[in-house]
Amino acid sequence: MKTNLYSQTLFSLIALFMVTLTLVGCGDGGKREIMNVSYDPTRELYEAYNEKFTEHWLAKTGEQILIDQSNGGSGSQAKKVAEGLEADVVTLALGYDIDLIGENIPNALPTDWVKAFPNNSCPYVSTIVFLVKKGNPKNLKDWDDLAQDGVAVVTPNPRTSGGARWNYLAAWGWQLKHELGTLDPAFLRDPANAEKVNAANEKAFTLVQKIHLNAKATGMPEGARSATNLFVRDGEGDVLLAWENEAMKAVYGDGNTEYEIVYPSVSIVAEPSVAVIGTTVERKGTRDIAEEYLNYMYTEEIQRLIMENFYRPCDEKLLAEKPELFGTLELFRIDDVFGTWKEVQEKHFSNGGVFEKMMKEN
Repeated sequence: MKTNLYSQTLFSLIALFMVTLTLVGCGDGGKREIMNVSYDPTRELYEAYNEKFTEHWLAKTGEQILIDQSNGGSGSQAKKVAEGLEADVVTLALGYDIDLIGENIPNALPTDWVKAFPNNSCPYVSTIVFLVKKGNPKNLKDWDDLAQDGVAVVTPNPRTSGGARWNYLAAWGWQLKHELGTLDPAFLRDPANAEKVNAANEKAFTLVQKIHLNAKATGMPEGARSATNLFVRDGEGDVLLAWENEAMKAVYGDGNTEYEIVYPSVSIVAEPSVAVIGTTVERKGTRDIAEEYLNYMYTEEIQRLIMENFYRPCDEKLLAEKPELFGTLELFRIDDVFGTWKEVQEKHFSNGGVFEKMMKEN
């Protein structure tokens, strides 16, 4: 009798222990979770998007999920993922940073990952503008003004920040246009124009060098948001080189009347890229969520959300609805002027590259 009572008690304790283990092991009710590793200025966009996506996924599948978010300088973020940070999706400032992950983690990405989602896996684009103090006291209107003596420039470090690399290339492209009168790829690549193009590139080197030497005094922080904080919050510098969306948020989103935006005559189409990290989603069993997370960004609802956060949606129809929202300027694409991101990275931003050379010369 005692043995039976002991057995029943033991069985009940074991059952209770197993239930407890199950509940503890489930954490948030057994919810699946994905991580989006992104670049610096996207915090607010993805906070809003993550809320909408979890609602969308619940309505579509009946499953409650969690989304974790990581932000920082795009180059630094890519390095962290390459070194083991388990991103299900990456939404980084430029394609090369995603390529870097693929080069370091076998099977993380297909070779043609840019074709996995529409618009070469860019749900939105932006450009590079100037943020200045109200009234523009230094009268900074175009890229050459930033190279003047006594102009304190705030820009992140191109070695760690994707936004900083867009800044650098935008200035370089402006000088080429100023010297050559065109950024037509056929003209730039025509051997008959090689001497003119080489001379223009030499002047572009000097311009970009002067701009970054003017930025040395402000420290060139790691990422774009740190640079914004340095300029807007801490009051450092005369001009911030910024993503258009970051500058617009500082002026319009935050209601800051102390600053204004200056659009240069020429700038670059900044193309942030997105991708699913295959090795992570296969291990975690989250591929379905990750793929839908990026696909859903192209829906009209989210394209409108993107525009509300001051990014230029890839849906041209929506852009046409509010032509006054974004400034007008001449825009060029990186491929047309500089080649692929891999070529640009190796030439300009790698160890021993052009950027390192220009900073060592002074």
